[in-house]
Amino acid sequence: MRLPALFLLALLTSSLALAQHLNPRASFLDVPARQQALAPTTNPLLLAAIKSLHSCVATPTVPAPPVPMDIPHHYLSGSSGPINPAEAVATRPYSDFEHRITDGMNQYVATNNHAESACALAQLDTWAQAHALLDYPPRSQSWYQVEWTLGAAAITTSVLVNDPTLNPAQLHRVITWLDAVSRKDLTFERPEDMNNHHYWRALAATATGVVASDDTLFHYGITAYKDAIKEIDPAGAFPREMARHENAIHYQGFALPPLILIAEFASRQGIDLYAYQSHNRSIRDAILFYGRAVADPNLVKPYTSDAQKVDFHANDFAAFNFYVAHYGTDGLPPSITEALQQPTTETRIGGNTTVLAAK
Repeated sequence: MRLPALFLLALLTSSLALAQHLNPRASFLDVPARQQALAPTTNPLLLAAIKSLHSCVATPTVPAPPVPMDIPHHYLSGSSGPINPAEAVATRPYSDFEHRITDGMNQYVATNNHAESACALAQLDTWAQAHALLDYPPRSQSWYQVEWTLGAAAITTSVLVNDPTLNPAQLHRVITWLDAVSRKDLTFERPEDMNNHHYWRALAATATGVVASDDTLFHYGITAYKDAIKEIDPAGAFPREMARHENAIHYQGFALPPLILIAEFASRQGIDLYAYQSHNRSIRDAILFYGRAVADPNLVKPYTSDAQKVDFHANDFAAFNFYVAHYGTDGLPPSITEALQQPTTETRIGGNTTVLAAK
């Protein structure tokens, strides 16, 4: 398969600096340590988060969707404005799949329930054997859906490989499938594709690279993270996301979760991306800008005159549980710290991030 120029450039610029032997069991969290920390917890927030978990075992298998994938565009016209209601109908199987696999994985982390981890793996294997996520039009809404669902699948698998009771044949099929899906996912990228979708594809590549011991995919994710930091402007904004009219703040926030998860995977492989800076800016600058803009939408007026949508919810801040676990809440805007005072969930970054990361 011929790799795109952007992919080759990423490899050339990262291979020497990042050459190392990947640990395929080093997920974005230390699974045994997290299980040991959660077992005796009396933290009300963690207890509430564990109680809120759903079960993979208690829900039916989600069949692989028909191929080729055919998902209508998210917006009725262009890249903003009214949302196309047909998209939600078409993406329901993918959402159900993401929820079921992350539910099982979250239960395994929280309770060490092997039936739940086996259920999540069996669900993944159903789609792997059906060759899901491999047949779709390039540069389409289906392509975007692949990056998100693939990310959820790879992140989930990165935890499941730590369960020695699971079926090795199923694991092998799933990992082989993830690697094939991720490699195809990247073949359509162009040098100008440097917005949040680049970061989401990179997260899927990073997670897959770890579980598959695929240095090429892992290094691609590291380079994409650095691409993102280079994009941050003096205010802390991602200019490409600021171009999204009334959704500028939302897209600033949407660009951050994949980057935070890439940093988590990298840290488990001995690479500190949180410390990485370009022109004296790091991911913290982008986090701060987002939190401040949520509280004061006027901060985006230098970028767009469009009145901003301000329908923010706690789950929009789910990824910051990982950042706070490293650096605490000092200096973070109240919009972030207050949101993290309740359980937060986002399937595309592993499900219940309170269970996975909160202290």
